Amino acid sequence: MSLRFEHVEKHHQNTVVIPSLSLTIPKGEVAALHTSIDAKAHLLQLLGKKDVSGSGDIYIEETLLHKTKEKYHPSLGISLLEEGCYERMTVKENLTFLKRLFQSTKTQKEAAVLMHLEEKLHTKIQQLSYSEKRRVLMTKLLFQDPAVIVLEEPDQNMDIESKRILRLALEEWKNQEKSILLLTSNMESAITLADQVYRLTNTGLHKVETEEPETEAETDVEEEPFRFSKIPTKVEDKMVLFDPPEIDYIESREGKSYVFIENESFPCAFTLNELENKLKSFGFFRCHRSYIVNLQKVREVITWTRNSYSLQLDDKKKSEIPLSKGKMEDLKEMLGLK
Repeated sequence: MSLRFEHVEKHHQNTVVIPSLSLTIPKGEVAALHTSIDAKAHLLQLLGKKDVSGSGDIYIEETLLHKTKEKYHPSLGISLLEEGCYERMTVKENLTFLKRLFQSTKTQKEAAVLMHLEEKLHTKIQQLSYSEKRRVLMTKLLFQDPAVIVLEEPDQNMDIESKRILRLALEEWKNQEKSILLLTSNMESAITLADQVYRLTNTGLHKVETEEPETEAETDVEEEPFRFSKIPTKVEDKMVLFDPPEIDYIESREGKSYVFIENESFPCAFTLNELENKLKSFGFFRCHRSYIVNLQKVREVITWTRNSYSLQLDDKKKSEIPLSKGKMEDLKEMLGLK
């Protein structure tokens, strides 16, 4: 089964929290939707049928989600970040409860092995680590065995072992041809866990372009010179390409450049001088020896003292970027101010 959003939109208190969203996650694919916490919360309410006030349609295969009679669609499994479990139960008791709830043919031992909980079967949930509790919660999906899986912030604050187990589970679900949607506000998680990554912003849905690293054989092949149109950044072993208008600002720290997009930073191989030259035509300004800012994202120029200035950005954190005295004069000239 596939999960499909068709022109799904949500307004809350005269604000668009979910702009028009059209997206299909086919069978056997893990897709990540990187978005704000508010948009993520409202999407989960729509998927959980706790809110029917949004416009547009959500399909599980060809069935409209809001037209199903069941409180929860049997083919849709949702794992929430703040989902609770019975703390006084042992792991085994919890697994037994879930097996009976979903009338599953899977055994408690099978679920424990898949989530690496065999040695914790007789331990009470309240005595587990945070990551172990998250793995117990994920067993719900093993017993439910839905065709479509939605995970909220799947690896947030997890230890390395639990992240590895999560990746193995995602691969297993892909092999079973399930459709998997990850909802996250962390771009690194989105890129490292998913096959396809999308960003949902106030301007709509944008696909994040990534490139796998070249193999040794490929590096020997002479290619045409790279034509600049996007800014390449690195997340683990993947190169992520961003359109210049997406970038808020760029900072240089200890000789390395970092691209900031919606309060997340991504390392970039270009120097600040190289980026300054490449981004001038896109409306970027070298406001300080360590900063380049997208002038389209600047909301206000703040004067602290006669020789001290900063630029406030139009983002949720109202980020402030230093503006040096000499650059203040350049900015005035650019803006046609005296």
